Amino acid sequence: MGKKTSPLGGKKGIQLGRAIIKDRFGKGKGKNRKGDPTMLHTSELDDGYDWGRLNLQSVTEQSQLDEFLATAELAGTEFAAEKLNVTFAKTQATYGLLSAEEKTKVKLAQAQNAANLKIPRRPLWDRTTSGEELQQLEREAFLAWRKGLSELQEIEGVTLTPYEKNLDFWRQLWRVIERSDVVVQIVDARNPMLFRCEDLERYVVETSQEKMNLILINKADFLSEKQRQLWAEYFDSINLPVAFFSALEENQNNQLQEIIEEEIEDEGENEDEEENEEEEEDTDEDKEEDAEEDEHAHEEDNNDDSSPLQMGSQIKNSTRLLSGAELVELFKNIHKGRKVQEGRSVVGLVGYPNVGKSSTINSLLTYKKVSVSATPGKTKHFQTINIDDDLILCDCPGLVMPSFVSTKHEMIIWGILPIDQMRDHVGPVNLIASLIPRSILESTYGIFIPKPSEGEDTNRPPTSEELLNAYGFMRGFMTARGLPDNPRSSRHILKDFVQGKLLYCNPPPETDASEFQEFTKANRNRPVKPTATPTPFQLRVTKTNYNNSQSIDQAFFSQSLSTAHSKGRASTPGETHTKGVTSNLNFPGSCSNLNELGDKPWKKHNKKHKREKLRRVYAHLDQ
Repeated sequence: MGKKTSPLGGKKGIQLGRAIIKDRFGKGKGKNRKGDPTMLHTSELDDGYDWGRLNLQSVTEQSQLDEFLATAELAGTEFAAEKLNVTFAKTQATYGLLSAEEKTKVKLAQAQNAANLKIPRRPLWDRTTSGEELQQLEREAFLAWRKGLSELQEIEGVTLTPYEKNLDFWRQLWRVIERSDVVVQIVDARNPMLFRCEDLERYVVETSQEKMNLILINKADFLSEKQRQLWAEYFDSINLPVAFFSALEENQNNQLQEIIEEEIEDEGENEDEEENEEEEEDTDEDKEEDAEEDEHAHEEDNNDDSSPLQMGSQIKNSTRLLSGAELVELFKNIHKGRKVQEGRSVVGLVGYPNVGKSSTINSLLTYKKVSVSATPGKTKHFQTINIDDDLILCDCPGLVMPSFVSTKHEMIIWGILPIDQMRDHVGPVNLIASLIPRSILESTYGIFIPKPSEGEDTNRPPTSEELLNAYGFMRGFMTARGLPDNPRSSRHILKDFVQGKLLYCNPPPETDASEFQEFTKANRNRPVKPTATPTPFQLRVTKTNYNNSQSIDQAFFSQSLSTAHSKGRASTPGETHTKGVTSNLNFPGSCSNLNELGDKPWKKHNKKHKREKLRRVYAHLDQ
């Protein structure tokens, strides 16, 4: 049987480190340190008389390292030590956040590459194009589009959302655009610019000049009247129609209306019979007067300045929060040109997952027609829904379109990426803590977040560790080691932010965020809890590993004086605990021999008798 060899080709046991040492020192050179300049004593350094003389030492053989260094010296090559090119890693408090300089750099890179941010186009085709040829053209165009976005992602300072990479989903979008007269982009009111795709608006107009775009700002009940006014003015400046709507509020109103109607039907059966008898007695003159009043009221509604949308050469958007009936009328009347289906308006609904497309359709139908889920991407195929004889809705599957973001953590807090599949919770929670003031976090959850330590900025936002420790202690989310379960707490806080319990609304471009925010109002009429008073144990658990001068002094001076230590249970001075007996050594006549009273208390002895169950021990008490 042959000898086993190592991957390096030598005998078994020879490793890379030993091979390098052997090559460096050679056989028997390990003891002679004088030939190794790295292992010389200070008295052996050549820094005396011979230091400045010419190097006339003959060199016929060199190791690989010495040969490399000598060649580099002859070539005049300079090497920079890696330790000099230091890049400071961000601490946990600033992880996931960008500095002011980094934000400026990111915005500049996004503005320079905005024209390259596109969605895939369907290739041109006609009646002579076969199905196989069209599919091949679509695959080639889709591949070229993905290649362009990959090159865009390599540019420094540009971060894209993880866009949809399934061609079948984009085919659903193409069909919706071709069949629709009006393409409605449904966006989240808290961050409309993130969910709005400008290239989609250009593609709709490229498909046909008869088609038009509309921005539907859903969840608009999160916005105040002042905030809606600022957004309406912004869309007026770019001449784009916009409407404000809240699917959740409309569904609640529909449910309340159904309950009221059922109560009225039960209570007013007899009253309806009496009204029917009175209507039969009405004369023809009364009917003509009623018709004239209805026509006059209809003319006043058409001339009302508070209409949802005023079309013309320059669009003037309204800030009014539309109801379901008003939104249906807007869909019917907004398109004035030639329609795809003669006599009927087809409205296509497009948007990111989880922005409320299905909820909007259900609110317009006043009953559940489309399945709704909190998980992004519930709808898989486009659906055609008839509202009435004049309006058809075309629901497109939720598409994550390519969009610019500053960091990957933004996509988690805005609901683009599923929270349950999150791998890193520190960055998103730090981002939320930087957006929501400390007082709002404390009042919302009834917790106490530790204040900044001495020497830190008193106005800094809380770190993810401080927030999650306080929240985990309050909710009882603890690990097996008795520490707060931060990953579990982070999922609850992130979901509260996505659902609007922690409310933050992004301002329009070129608008100051501090003037736009209104944190004093409770979001969606939720009561605000008072701030809880922290207990000493809560302060100890939620405190992070930060040491200041006060804590160090307190820990030093709180040390007790040195005393004698003994095994077993701690006792008061002058007492000795034995097995079942406590003896005071201060009074005369006390027993100093422990063996006289029992075994030593610090020794463990196996019990001779088996321990009985408590129910048997205390059985006599029940008799």
